[in-house]
Amino acid sequence: MVLRPQWEWRFGGPNGVLDRPVSPVFTTQYDAEQWLGEHWRTLAAQGVQAVTLLHEGAQATPTLMLPLT
Repeated sequence: MVLRPQWEWRFGGPNGVLDRPVSPVFTTQYDAEQWLGEHWRTLAAQGVQAVTLLHEGAQATPTLMLPLT
């Protein structure tokens, strides 16, 4: 069995962690960051104000604030 690394985004709103939208799971940090670069406007329109990249469930990057759209 091959275990692949898992990278995913945790989304935050005005009242804490959001359960929606749900982040896709990525096998590389690069893919996760590229996806965020392509989708941050849509996420912000859905109420996401902050994002944190998780690697295997642990925080891997500082929390980033999304600009208001």
